[in-house]
Amino acid sequence: MKTLNLKLETPFHKNKNHMKKIIVSIAFASIIIAGKAQETIYPSAKQTQPILITNGLVHVGNGQVLDKTSILIHDGKITQVGTSVTAPAGAQTIDAGGKHIYPGLILTNSNLGLVEVNSVRATNDVQEIGTLNPGIRSLVAYNTDSKVTNTLRSQGILLANIVPEGGAVSGSSSVVQLDAWNWEDAAYKIDNGIHINMPSFLRRPAGGRFARLGGDQPQVDPVKLALEQVDQIKSFLQEAKAYAAETNHAETNLKFAVVKGLFNKSQKLFVHANTVKQMLVALDFVKTFGVDMVIVGGTDSWQIADLLKQNNVAVIVSQPHNLPTLEDDDVDQPYKTPAMLQKAGVLYAINDEDGQTRGRNLGYNAGTAATYGLTKEQALQAITLNAAKILGIADKTGSIEAGKDANLVISTGDILDMRTSIVTDAFIQGRKIVLDNKQKQLYERYKYKYNLK
Repeated sequence: MKTLNLKLETPFHKNKNHMKKIIVSIAFASIIIAGKAQETIYPSAKQTQPILITNGLVHVGNGQVLDKTSILIHDGKITQVGTSVTAPAGAQTIDAGGKHIYPGLILTNSNLGLVEVNSVRATNDVQEIGTLNPGIRSLVAYNTDSKVTNTLRSQGILLANIVPEGGAVSGSSSVVQLDAWNWEDAAYKIDNGIHINMPSFLRRPAGGRFARLGGDQPQVDPVKLALEQVDQIKSFLQEAKAYAAETNHAETNLKFAVVKGLFNKSQKLFVHANTVKQMLVALDFVKTFGVDMVIVGGTDSWQIADLLKQNNVAVIVSQPHNLPTLEDDDVDQPYKTPAMLQKAGVLYAINDEDGQTRGRNLGYNAGTAATYGLTKEQALQAITLNAAKILGIADKTGSIEAGKDANLVISTGDILDMRTSIVTDAFIQGRKIVLDNKQKQLYERYKYKYNLK
């Protein structure tokens, strides 16, 4: 018997199909609109003609300020800096009269390109499962199409150290320049350091909505647990150092091989720590393994500044716009910490790790430090030359000097001042980059909508 299939289409089905078409059309249109948001913002072409920037107030980045000074850029490099620089044939001239010229600002610790929206898990590619992950390379996961990147460039931030997170050993960071088609183009210094996370040594308060779901749990001594984690990290580094000392290996151990640079000092050990106890334990790594170490976080670094100086340990002050660690500390202690490190002779950098600003307040964090003990040029150095020294790129960038890459920012006012720092031009390796971004586009869109001038 042959089965007859009849398709009965009622008015309800017709309306339903019609609604489906409308929904699909709206979704498709939304994708097109969203896709146009930054499609015209693309990496600039390689520099083809000399560029002469004239009459600017040049903040060198090493503490010097040069008035009415010119900068000649050729083949992506700064070739001359002075008051009597003449433009070669075919050069493009930019008059920076009345404006400030700065080295490109540097984010020393960032998840840029690894996290797009903090609260959306699908946009996060910043950590792997497991405790010891030295082989994780942040660079290969770096997304050059992040919408966050262009908002940083508008603030004068041209370089960033991209850092993995999670576990006891997170993996290796790399420095990228923020004008690239892909991560290969972006790479500025590859695998410059290995990152480890120091356990807290503090007992976390019990409570919360889910605290009792598993019944009463035995209390674990936080110090004992932390020391066990530290021993795990130490054991790994001891084995890795022994592996590095061997010239012939029967088998390749990838986890040990990737940290080889720690022991010949081609890589630095970045230890994420904030309390004194954490940092004192970390200092033992310097004595035991002879590594170049950088403290990342460093909230209480001011308390042991002399010890850090004695051991040549640098500090990345992660978030100065914060509350102090202890109730007895001065409420403005985080603002004063950079000045105290400066006085002790510690190499330090200032950073912005706020999950909301995503690095955009870097210059303003430094400006706050300038209000609490640093000079303006010392504060600038903390986000330019000092940052470059800590990341191992000071031979290429961080200051406006002949022979270095032309990573420059021109601003109408003080780049450390929220009110006056309007970036008009920026150059990465001699390429004049586009300073448009999604936020500026939305600003112009709604200005037009409401007929605002």
